[in-house]
Amino acid sequence: MAKFPAEVKILGRTSKEAPDVLFWTGSRYEMNVKASYLTVHIEAAYGGQEQWIAVLVNKALICRMPLLRGENEILIFRNRNAEEVKNVRILKEVQPMGGDGANYIRLTAVDTDGELLPVEEPKLRLAFVGDSITSGEGAFGARCEMDWVAELFSGYDNYTYKTAEALDADYQVVSQSGWGVYCGYNNDIHMNVPGIYDSVCSIVTENGKSVCGSSEPYDFTSFSPDYVILNLGTNDGGAADTEAYTDPETGAVFKMAKGEDGALDAASREHFTKAAKKFLARLREVYPKARILWVYGMLGSLMEDPIREAIAAYEGESGDSLVSYVRLPDTTEEAFGSRWHPGHLSHERAACVIAEKIRSELG
Repeated sequence: MAKFPAEVKILGRTSKEAPDVLFWTGSRYEMNVKASYLTVHIEAAYGGQEQWIAVLVNKALICRMPLLRGENEILIFRNRNAEEVKNVRILKEVQPMGGDGANYIRLTAVDTDGELLPVEEPKLRLAFVGDSITSGEGAFGARCEMDWVAELFSGYDNYTYKTAEALDADYQVVSQSGWGVYCGYNNDIHMNVPGIYDSVCSIVTENGKSVCGSSEPYDFTSFSPDYVILNLGTNDGGAADTEAYTDPETGAVFKMAKGEDGALDAASREHFTKAAKKFLARLREVYPKARILWVYGMLGSLMEDPIREAIAAYEGESGDSLVSYVRLPDTTEEAFGSRWHPGHLSHERAACVIAEKIRSELG
C-alpha cells in the first residue's frame, strides 16, 4: 500500500495543518490511473450525519455511498485494461455540518498494480458561494422525502459540478444550508456566509476547538478563480416569513419583514444591501482579478431587486464594473427534488444559464 501520492489532485479548501482533508461540498480527490485495479483508503469523521461520496470513472458516476466512521477500504475498479488511463474522481457529496463535531473525509492511501499520472490543469477556475441550493440539498432522493439527512445532499448532481463540467473548469464551493448574506432563514444574524468566508471551514469544530485546521485563515492565493459565482439571498428573503430571532447573549431582536406590497420593507432592504456591499468588497479584495456573478432565482424572485440594488450601489461606490447579475430559471413543478429544493432538472437548467453567460463573456 502506497502513501498519499503527489499525483493525486485535491480540489476544495484545505488547511496547512491537514492539506489532504476535505470539508466542503464538491471537494474532491482526482487521479489518472493506468492500472488494472484501484483501491483507496478513506478516513471519515462525523457525529450523526454520515459523510457521503460519489465516485466517477472517466466522468461517469459508478458509485454513491456513505462512509463508515474511521477507515474505509473501497474498491474502485479491477480486471480493467491495464494499458488504458482511467480518470478517477472521489467527490464529497455533503456540506460541512455545523454542530456535528468533527466531520470531514481524508484520503489516506492508494493501492494499485499500475501507476498514477498527473492530472492536467484547467484553463478556467470557478469559486461558488451559496446556501442549501449550492450545497445540493434535496438534489438527491424522492420528491416526497423531507428528512434532514446527509443522503439527500449531492455535490455531483448539482449546478456547481455541472457548470464546471460544461466549461472544463476546476472549482471549489463554500455553502451552508439555511444561511444568507445578512441572516439565516430564521433571522439569526450569526448564520451569514460572509462571517465564515475568511476561514478554511470554521463551522466544523469539536468541543469548541478547530478540527484539522478548520479554523485557520484561508489562503486565498492557493486557488485563484476567474469567476466567483455568488448564489445567496434566498434565506435572507425567507426570513421575512419566519419568527424573529433573539440573540441569547445580547437580547437584541432581529426580524426581516415585508411591506404591504409583499416586497421587503425599507429597513430589511437596508440591512441586506449593506451586508451585500460589504461582502462584494471583501470578494474583490481577496480575488482582485475575478469576475463576480451574482446568480439568483431558483427558489423565487423576492430578493432580485434588493440584489440588483446592492450590486449597483457597490459599483457606484467602488467603480468596480466586473460584478453582474444573472437571473436563474425558477424551479418548476416537475423540477423539484426532495425537501422542496431544486432537483436534477433545475440544477441542469441553472448550470446551462451560468455556463452560457461565462462563455459569452469569454468569447
